[in-house]
Amino acid sequence: MNRENKRRQFEKGYYKTHPSDEVFTCKVCGRTVTPDGAGSGHRNHCPNCLSSLHVDEEPGDRASDCGGVMEPIAVWVRNNGEWAIIHRCKRCGKLSSNRVLADDNPMKLMSIALKPLANPPFPIERIRELTALMGGEDPFPKDPPAEE
Repeated sequence: MNRENKRRQFEKGYYKTHPSDEVFTCKVCGRTVTPDGAGSGHRNHCPNCLSSLHVDEEPGDRASDCGGVMEPIAVWVRNNGEWAIIHRCKRCGKLSSNRVLADDNPMKLMSIALKPLANPPFPIERIRELTALMGGEDPFPKDPPAEE
């Protein structure tokens, strides 16, 4: 069933109020994705590679004609402590946020979360120098402070 037929079959906003029970094949890693195990009725990304497709303008509206691959680029923590994935469309650049689901790949989530630490925007060898320039204390003192 193509996307045009889905638009005719369901009224606008259908997926905002109804769970998605569709099985799909991930366009990035090729895995078959089922809604089982997600812990939510709104499965919208692959639990293996965390990629999605750009099908919505607003969550659940299926109004986007882009159809590009939404790559997971970051994670963030909501006020209630729940993690969410930031996706960026590889075709048009749109950003969106999707909650992490129960069966999402924990290693992929952690690798995305740690990416800024693994690739800092400055040479790690210069951390002492950069900290001193900002008026901070040496984060790695050569000698530990004497105990009193």
